[in-house]
Amino acid sequence: MYPEEVLVEANLDVVGVGNAIVDVLAPVGESFIVEHRLEKGRMALIDADRAAYLYAEMPEGMEMSGGSAANTMVGVAALGGRAGYIGKVADDDLGRVFRRDLTAAGVGFDVDNGTNLPTARCLIQVTPDAQRTLNTYLGISAHLSPTDVDADLVASARILYCEGYLWDTEDAKAAIRHAMATARRAGRLVALALSDVFCVDRHRQEWLDLLERFVDVVFGNEQEVCSLYESPDLPWALETATSTVGLVFTTLGSRGSLVAEGHQRLEVPAVPVDRVVDTTGAGDLYASGVLVGLSRGVSLYDAACLGSAAAAEVIGHLGARPEGDLAALVGDLGL
Repeated sequence: MYPEEVLVEANLDVVGVGNAIVDVLAPVGESFIVEHRLEKGRMALIDADRAAYLYAEMPEGMEMSGGSAANTMVGVAALGGRAGYIGKVADDDLGRVFRRDLTAAGVGFDVDNGTNLPTARCLIQVTPDAQRTLNTYLGISAHLSPTDVDADLVASARILYCEGYLWDTEDAKAAIRHAMATARRAGRLVALALSDVFCVDRHRQEWLDLLERFVDVVFGNEQEVCSLYESPDLPWALETATSTVGLVFTTLGSRGSLVAEGHQRLEVPAVPVDRVVDTTGAGDLYASGVLVGLSRGVSLYDAACLGSAAAAEVIGHLGARPEGDLAALVGDLGL
């Protein structure tokens, strides 16, 4: 069913698999959300026509390579980790922007360009309360296939990190399963980010099966974790989750995060910030810190603290990529 076991040295900390997307961020008023019939604080998949319309309607903002797993890999590199990325872009202007940005950030990215659809883009409206509403046209990114997954690259990383947002086409599902099976055969950790409560609702049973077969570490916010097990009771959901997977990292917003391993629960405080500007990327950068901590073998509490510190940096400015010296956080925390 699978190719022969891949035996290579672990020379990377993390390889991420996700939707390769260019983010377009702009501050908007509450009226923009209402007038354009957007569901505030959620991610919606849109077609090419809707993407063109919203892009024209949005005020001027910033454009940068993005996508949840790509943001996390940039965070890993910024923290001093060694990161690679697997995603699909077109041979167009946005595709070249994406490749250039990731390479400049120190993340290895070597997937062949696709040509039959444009590069994906995510239109992000940031309201004055720092909430972000995401409207995503997936383009070529959703058509990542098993042939795009470099088995040697996956096996060369201590941790494989997959984003739930990618789980919307049969090609992408097959690519993720192939990557996870490859990582498992190589004795690596496999992590899955639940990404969005709507993703959980769409794919609940498939993901429960995936967790049982392949996944060691789960990342999600409180609502996502509860939704996965169809319960409003987080303690019960975590008890159920840890009967299947080894670790669950649950973000709780300003209340910090909760780490679950077996029957153990670790409450980790959030790092205070002077002003929350934009929550885009907070969960992505939290995962960056945790993944770097896990790859270095620090305690679960310290790994989550590093995640909290990285998340605190990114919510203090517009955009999902770090602007400060994240590598200094490792030293500040004595890691």
